[in-house]
Amino acid sequence: MQQFIDAAPGVRLWTEQRGAADAAPLLLVMGAQASGLGWPEPLVDALAAQHRVIRYDHRDTGRSTWSFEERPYRIADLADDVIAVLDGLGIDRAHIVGMSLGGMLAQMVLADHPDRLLSATLIGTMALSTTHCTRPDGSTIPADALPGISPEVLELWSRPVEDHGPAAEVERRIEHWRVLAGGHLPFDDDYFRAFEHRVIAHTGHHRVGTAHGSAEHDGMLRTDRLARNEVPTLVVSAPADPVFPPPHPQHLAQCIRGAELVEIPGMGHALPPAVHAPLATAILTHTGAVAVA
Repeated sequence: MQQFIDAAPGVRLWTEQRGAADAAPLLLVMGAQASGLGWPEPLVDALAAQHRVIRYDHRDTGRSTWSFEERPYRIADLADDVIAVLDGLGIDRAHIVGMSLGGMLAQMVLADHPDRLLSATLIGTMALSTTHCTRPDGSTIPADALPGISPEVLELWSRPVEDHGPAAEVERRIEHWRVLAGGHLPFDDDYFRAFEHRVIAHTGHHRVGTAHGSAEHDGMLRTDRLARNEVPTLVVSAPADPVFPPPHPQHLAQCIRGAELVEIPGMGHALPPAVHAPLATAILTHTGAVAVA
């Protein structure tokens, strides 16, 4: 079922729901410049076997309002959109799963609105905390000294994006996914080509959004609140992630009180078919344990 939610004046967000209406809600929050279709269909279906799964398009993605150039907003406003989606769908509390920027938004909700969450799962993201990272040998790494984004990704992101038509844009995106995937698992060009064709068809155009990279990101740190967290939280470690490589996941799990850590072997900063089943199992095991508790 598809539905538009009024998140703010002049801002409408596209949402989709799948699964039993009376099942525990599970909200999927994608990364920067990624629409809700960034969550692959097989993964959504697997989660919908046990949950009322909701995915949505951020502002300036997919079928939601594209308005940043006329009305700039902050990253914090995207976190407010998470609550707006829950309110608009009449959901008091939900499990939340956030990837990349979506994992940061989920942390902000975890810190600011814990009463709205049943659990949180964080994937491919960094901690919104200044807490030091502790190595297994007991030594520490300052939060601001954790490894940065790989040079290959930075070089790719530094290239100007030129419009040479839909076909060329799809191929550019495939190259992007190849780098983000991390190289530990076989890369399927045809899978990501079909994936991007679906995204473009859903969006209605192949333009590249830049709003989330330009939005103000001040006021995102939640060090103290994350350290006092009481919401069951799972951190997914992706060992091949070139954006937030280890020990970012370990640091994240240390910053959030009570967080558990699980590794998906070979996973990078992408969701290829090889990770769908283990990722769904990790999420459902986590949400299932919360339900039992």
